[in-house]
Amino acid sequence: MKLVIIFGPQAVGKMTVGQELAQITGLKLFHNHMTIDVVSDLFRNMPDEFNRLRFLFRQEIFEAFSKSGEYGMIFTFVWRLDEQTDWEYIEGVERLFASRGAEVYYVELEAGREERRLRNVSENRLLHKSSKRDIERSEHLFNTLESMFRQNTFDGEITKDHYIKIDNTHLSAQEAAERIQRDFAL
Repeated sequence: MKLVIIFGPQAVGKMTVGQELAQITGLKLFHNHMTIDVVSDLFRNMPDEFNRLRFLFRQEIFEAFSKSGEYGMIFTFVWRLDEQTDWEYIEGVERLFASRGAEVYYVELEAGREERRLRNVSENRLLHKSSKRDIERSEHLFNTLESMFRQNTFDGEITKDHYIKIDNTHLSAQEAAERIQRDFAL
């Protein structure tokens, strides 16, 4: 089994690249908003419950999928790199899959801020992420998170054997996915 973790800042193209990668590899896509959007409307005013349920749903999905006979999964995530809890969370996901024989791959995407602003309101993003359809709220969140957390690594910060960093500012999602497939022989 394979687990490909695609991370980077919001609107960098994680889900869209994941969609393309899923098409060319047969990996299943589990993008971040598949759990966020399930609980966001119900628990918008209850952040503790929102976070608890989001992580509970993800954990149950990871547990079940990691025991399956599937080829593998793509998981997308906004990794707050200056938050130790996010490092521990990702390490826990890797440990779970690795304990069941999976190979774990890390793909970091980065793109210029203006390109990400455009992508934040792209048709594909709005189609697959219901919480992003409130454009005003989505833009506010984009700006807020941008100033609160570091979402791209420093050079040499991640030393995993299976790690690549791709600047996809000027790449199509298909080009980025093909590079991931080629570099990791998926």
